[in-house]
Amino acid sequence: MKLTTVKDIIDFQMARLPNNIGMQRSLITSLQQPIVGFATIISGIRRCGKSTLMAQIIDKTDDTCLYLNFDTPRLYGFSLEDFELIDTIATEMSAKRLFFDEIQLISGWETYVRSVLDAGYQITVTGSNATMLSQELGTRLTGRHITKELFPFSYNEYCRFRSLQPSASSLDNYLKEGGFPQYLKQSDELVLQSLLDDIVYRDVAVRHGIKDVTAMQSLLIYLITNVGNLASANKLASVIQVRTAKTVLEYFSYFTQTYIISLVPRFSYSYRTQIVSPKKVYCIDNGLHMAVTTSATTDTGRRLENMVYGELRRKYNQIYYFNENGSECDFIICHKNIPSQAYQACYELNRENETREINGLLQAMQQLHIDKGYILTTNQSDIIIKDGCRIEVLPAWQAFS
Repeated sequence: MKLTTVKDIIDFQMARLPNNIGMQRSLITSLQQPIVGFATIISGIRRCGKSTLMAQIIDKTDDTCLYLNFDTPRLYGFSLEDFELIDTIATEMSAKRLFFDEIQLISGWETYVRSVLDAGYQITVTGSNATMLSQELGTRLTGRHITKELFPFSYNEYCRFRSLQPSASSLDNYLKEGGFPQYLKQSDELVLQSLLDDIVYRDVAVRHGIKDVTAMQSLLIYLITNVGNLASANKLASVIQVRTAKTVLEYFSYFTQTYIISLVPRFSYSYRTQIVSPKKVYCIDNGLHMAVTTSATTDTGRRLENMVYGELRRKYNQIYYFNENGSECDFIICHKNIPSQAYQACYELNRENETREINGLLQAMQQLHIDKGYILTTNQSDIIIKDGCRIEVLPAWQAFS
């Protein structure tokens, strides 16, 4: 590529940054002061606000910064050797901090990042593919990076964005709208449909050479509309009419790489049991779930469960569901593979479900030696002491505000 072309793109993109600062994200407090000698990696689904977060960091630093987003047609064909042009531009600008958006689009990017770290630059990069980033980080950047994940607005961020107080009413709105910033600004479902298309075609079909895009898209829609349910590759192979369960498992992997779907394993001290048991499905955002569902009425309980998973996922990486002898608990949080917290999500505790919800949580707590558990509802509070265990019933809006 030409130096003048890359310079023009950088000038154009940086000129647009001040107009795109937006609401300050909660994650920014841990990103303003980078660790010298370490690359900062921000990963997350498309359009969750990574570029805006970068703009916020740039706006708050006194250092001269260089910013470049690789997800533009003008940079198609950019290769590893073209990073030399960026070195030249950074030198001319006397830039001390480098910011690169969607850097995973450039093959070999980790080699360049390592070189600029060794040259004394501070560098922050973003990417929309969790697995590709982790694989590449594990080669050239082992021990030289700090990784942070950015998600669509949390419930707390949603309330700040909408200028709402935490309450059952604002929670109900969040369960319907979700937290994709651009969608909340425009209230146009075409924003979410465009996001879905980009993930299906650009992030999965093109990248992995998928020929039967229709079947793959059907599977993704099925998963998004069945949050909180169990998913079995063998059963879904016949549903979407693909040859083998192996193909479904590959699609599962591609979806989780893009962050759009999470598959939660069953808790077991046996790793084999975790592997062979069906996974529970969750979607990155309830707004996306609402945009693709074809049902006239949606299950508010499932949407609350999906929201609870999302809030827990922002804090914890080891999340499981519990299912033993007919007793179920939605979420088991582990720390260093040791169970530490247990949660049920229930839209409303009533006579029909109270025994099932309490006993499922209690069974998990007793078997996994957890003294305190939680049932998260829309607007109920209570304390239950049973068999030496303490269960707190809390409104989800209170638990996550």
